[in-house]
Amino acid sequence: MKTLLKNGTVVTGEDVRVLDVLIEGEKIAVIGENLSDPDARTEDVSGKLLLPGFIDAHTHFDLPVAGTVTADDFETGSRAALLGGTTTVIDFATQYHGESLNKALENWHAKAKGKASCDYSFHMSISDWNDSVFEEIQDMIDLGVTSFKLYMTYDGMMVGDKEIYQILKRLKEVGGIAGVHCENSGVIKALVEEQKKLGNNSTACHSMTRPCQVEAEAMNRLLRIAELADSPIIIVHLTSKAGYEEALEARSRGQKVYLETCPQYLLLDQSLYELPLPECLKYVIAPPLRKAEDRECLWSALAEDKIQTLSTDHCSFSMEQKLMGEKDFTKIPGGMPGVEDRGILLYTYGVRENRITLSQMCRLLAENPAKLYGIFPRKGRIAAGADADIVVLDPEAEGVISAKTQAYNMDYAPYEGYKTKGQIETVYLRGRKVVENHRIVAAHEGIYLKRGKYSL
Repeated sequence: MKTLLKNGTVVTGEDVRVLDVLIEGEKIAVIGENLSDPDARTEDVSGKLLLPGFIDAHTHFDLPVAGTVTADDFETGSRAALLGGTTTVIDFATQYHGESLNKALENWHAKAKGKASCDYSFHMSISDWNDSVFEEIQDMIDLGVTSFKLYMTYDGMMVGDKEIYQILKRLKEVGGIAGVHCENSGVIKALVEEQKKLGNNSTACHSMTRPCQVEAEAMNRLLRIAELADSPIIIVHLTSKAGYEEALEARSRGQKVYLETCPQYLLLDQSLYELPLPECLKYVIAPPLRKAEDRECLWSALAEDKIQTLSTDHCSFSMEQKLMGEKDFTKIPGGMPGVEDRGILLYTYGVRENRITLSQMCRLLAENPAKLYGIFPRKGRIAAGADADIVVLDPEAEGVISAKTQAYNMDYAPYEGYKTKGQIETVYLRGRKVVENHRIVAAHEGIYLKRGKYSL
């Protein structure tokens, strides 16, 4: 089957041009001017933007955490992803204490198989480091899991400095790479104890006990360990100016440091924790929202191409789940959704407000994550030979984000009332139209992607 998209504005990481795109089967066959094919179904996409399918490299679907399970599983999460133009997600398979990495991967395959409507892959979260796991790292690489997640906080998940060093050394041997959640666990615990001794249990204490200094200190420590291990590193969900400066300092030493941030850290701030209950609970995430000056720092870093990827850390909870911490801020499940909104928020508040260019949007959402996570050139670009993952975006359509219209398995929207300029109208996944007129028209078409080594 062939499809010819005529007169669309094709966006790549290098330029923006009006071109035709011929899709044959699952692949892009030809890109050029004045293309024709009598055997193809022709669609006129004049005035529309054509972008490569977005890649969200930071989602948590069907994750047991904080005494509950995230609201979105691979069924609802992947449908929301497609509606937001995301054709590939990389979720976090989690190794719990006593488990092998192979068992953890098996568990996450079971969660996704037959449910995913977009393509998917996994990072491997390591929580239990031992000689057996050392050997299993090669198994993961062979199975297409080439990136790993380390936590410097959360009891039951975090690994210590010794383990971080040993893991990074092992990953360097096999060509893997680690993304790290950077917060100083011990200092957070001390700050929580201080607030509780004062009788403070309000949601506002969440940001008070996880200030930007605990992110920056953990980043400094991690980056020095990575320097000793001579290993590249990814900092996930960067939130603060203080943390960003640590990354710049490491880069000045010659280290390879890749940075990811998220829409919430660009558009929201910590004043939301002062809202009355239960509204304030919606915004409890870790690391927490920061100040306006931190937001501006991150926007500037995006404009200067100093941050490589924009993911979501999609980790959704219903209001009922959030209310578990109504009387104790330490019991609020931390996380918020984003996989449906990311692309259009970046277009509206980034591109349309001249903070970034269309090509930068393409790099942040598609090309860079494809390279960093080993699926380029198959994914992340509109080019001959690539998978025909294409997002058709109407740049003039207007909308408003609302819980009433979102696809998440949730009863509120953190960006409720945010006006958007542009709408993701049509989405192709490996040549098949899966979204039309902003509605899912084909579900459960997602496949598992074995990934190669990073190349960014």
